[in-house]
Amino acid sequence: MLNIQKKFSNLFYVILALPATAMGFALSVQISALSWILVTQFGLDLHEMGFVWAAGPIAGLIAQPIVGFISDKVWFFGGRRRPFILIGGTLAALMLLALPNIAIINDTLSFNNLIVIAMIVALTLDLSINVSFNPTRSIIADVTPNGNPRTKGYTWMQTISGSFGVLAYAIGAVWGNYFLIYFGVGLVFLFTVVPSFFIEEPRSLSKTDDEIIGEDESGSKTDLVAFLKVCFANAFSWFGVQTMFVFIIAFITQKINPTPDGATQEMINAIDLKTGQIISISFLILNAVGALLPAFVLEPIAEKIGRVKTQILSVAIMSCGYFAIAFFGFSEYTLYILMGVAGFGWAAIVSLPFAIMSEVVDKSRMGFFMGMFNLSIVIPQLLVSLIVGVIVQGSSDKNVVFLISGVSLAISAFVWLLVKEKRIND
Repeated sequence: MLNIQKKFSNLFYVILALPATAMGFALSVQISALSWILVTQFGLDLHEMGFVWAAGPIAGLIAQPIVGFISDKVWFFGGRRRPFILIGGTLAALMLLALPNIAIINDTLSFNNLIVIAMIVALTLDLSINVSFNPTRSIIADVTPNGNPRTKGYTWMQTISGSFGVLAYAIGAVWGNYFLIYFGVGLVFLFTVVPSFFIEEPRSLSKTDDEIIGEDESGSKTDLVAFLKVCFANAFSWFGVQTMFVFIIAFITQKINPTPDGATQEMINAIDLKTGQIISISFLILNAVGALLPAFVLEPIAEKIGRVKTQILSVAIMSCGYFAIAFFGFSEYTLYILMGVAGFGWAAIVSLPFAIMSEVVDKSRMGFFMGMFNLSIVIPQLLVSLIVGVIVQGSSDKNVVFLISGVSLAISAFVWLLVKEKRIND
């Protein structure tokens, strides 16, 4: 074991965050480019686009619990999480390469069904991300003790991952989504392979008395009620966030950058490019705030008032930001400012729930529970794809996108009030 791991140095936390960063970058590319490609290049409507986005959550429903369960039990290539990180990272890089070539793949196979090909690519991409996402999060819990070191592991994960998410959207805004995709191919592969040489996994995931926070008087190994509360609170957060991610393009094309009647094809092409730029800058700002806050703001606050209270405050701020966009975000600069406000919640959603959840479950089954916890992310994503798309498509006023998001985040903040946190003295 390297000294940086023995001492839990900041450099070790950075290296530990790189595999999750790779998957987060792949997801950022997917979020930034997939809807834009499907709408502007292939002419899919919002309802059809929703079906394509549904493929990924379905993959997550199946892959994460299975991969988590298997990774708890096996050991090969010198680790239990490492093999799945390496395999998933390689597949994710290959599917990113396929993303801008959907039409070529369709023509080569003579399939003549663009939606099906797009769903296959999206499914395989998201499946590969999910194969790796579980182990990249579980390995943090595997190699860090409970309490502040665990929180630091997940907040640094989000700070590093979020910083590269900012880079992703900056690349998309400056050089375009196609350059972003090809850049992501190399980064995802590199960040999943290199850390495997610096992180040593424990061969045995033994548990101590204070590592089963939810153990009750009957000797139950897991506080199922506490786990489910965290899952439900997290699910409403992701329902709101995913609604914004997928359908912000509808809001922008109606409220901020509409196509005028009688526009020429050249004008339409320019408007499409501008819309893609607005989306990239919006997500850049959201992720910039989401990257800066976890390690440098949320962790110190959580140490003082607790992670749950910090989560409630952050999610409530995000809800207010979404409502403000729905009613006032009708210029691109107003949208950018309010996306920065929403970034407070995004910073918490992608970091603190993992630390909270990891301390109410059996550490020796962390992969399985991390996979089950992922259902609180992918089920909302699936519901958004299948339900919200119909609502947005049928609504004459596309601010419904942010109204749905705001309500969902408000419900999430309320459910987080029901979660009890046991403080740990390190």
